[in-house]
Amino acid sequence: MVIAQPIGIALLRRSAGCRRGTAAVEFALVVPVFLCLLFGIVSLGAYLTVVHGVQQLAAEAVRVAVAGLDDGERNRLARGYIDGNVALYPLLSPARLTLEQSATNAASGVFSLTLRYDLSDMFIFSLPAFAPAPPRVVVRSAAIQRGGY
Repeated sequence: MVIAQPIGIALLRRSAGCRRGTAAVEFALVVPVFLCLLFGIVSLGAYLTVVHGVQQLAAEAVRVAVAGLDDGERNRLARGYIDGNVALYPLLSPARLTLEQSATNAASGVFSLTLRYDLSDMFIFSLPAFAPAPPRVVVRSAAIQRGGY
């Protein structure tokens, strides 16, 4: 006497050796992880590019401004350098960059400058948040000794 097996078990035995469709399943499992990594790398790279650009502008502006005779002239030199060179940084917008402060410390003779850049319109903040977002405002400073080496 032959005992009939349930349809599900017979189907499993027949399809156990079948390999069709495995590439599609593997692709469906791997692609979301790959895209998350790719977008994370692009987002973090763009953010770090902006941060580096703001720091470079601050460092170069303070070097240019050290030639001024007083704080007013140093501020004009720094502002002129920043306005003239911000376009060289592709991800920086001149409208979002502000010279927060620049002054010489009378006691130490150190001229310092602080730049503030607002990132709130950057594309990385419109992406879905899989991880904590970086700060929306970048503040970077640079300082240089004036005389008395």
